[in-house]
Amino acid sequence: MPSLRQILFDTALCLVFFTRLPLPVIDFRDRTLAQAIWAAPLAGLIVALIAAAVFAVATTLGLSPAIAAALTLAAGMLATGCLHEDGLSDVADGFGGGKSREKKLEIMRDSRIGAYGASALALSILVRWTALSEIAGPFSMVAALMAAHMASRGLLGAFMHNLPPARSDGLSASAGTVTSNIALVGAVIGAASLLLLGAAGAISAAILLAVIFLALRALCLRQINGHTGDTVGALQQLAEIAVLLVASVVLS
Repeated sequence: MPSLRQILFDTALCLVFFTRLPLPVIDFRDRTLAQAIWAAPLAGLIVALIAAAVFAVATTLGLSPAIAAALTLAAGMLATGCLHEDGLSDVADGFGGGKSREKKLEIMRDSRIGAYGASALALSILVRWTALSEIAGPFSMVAALMAAHMASRGLLGAFMHNLPPARSDGLSASAGTVTSNIALVGAVIGAASLLLLGAAGAISAAILLAVIFLALRALCLRQINGHTGDTVGALQQLAEIAVLLVASVVLS
């Protein structure tokens, strides 16, 4: 069991990698992302609370549910610097437009966005905004945001553990090797957050997340023989969408 100091330390490291939040300069003493990624759901909790605070302000000002949902979504995207959205769009462009493994990886590294990427990004925003608009009440919104942001990030370590890096360089290769224990801890923390959706919601969301995880894993193996930082971001986005869709049903 890690100490409180280690929990805070690893959470801060995940915040540095996965968000754009202003943090003080911290000496991580050569600790790698792979060692700290079990805390990614805790970093997701902070993003969720930021988004929930924006929702609370929006509803207090009397803004409509649709506008409040849009601002809530924007707050989460701003906090992360659209890091995961960028991954989703790059994967859509690479997998959709590349003819070979090498070309797919080349497209994914290109900073420009194509039709596949733009469409995937637009659909991600649209579906999440629609789902958030259907959630009734501030407490339900907090529960939905916490479950979505924590559970989606709880899968990241397991994904990196179960797939080899597709490149010899890049974020995934430099992150280090995620052990089975670290992957398991992150997944358990993420799964526990689904209980905020109630028993039926938690079971439904867990099934959806398992399907998404296995399907994307198989797709990545077939397309690029491994994972990259972009595919990890795409997984987060797909998982967040799945949890919010379940929340829009059970918490509406």
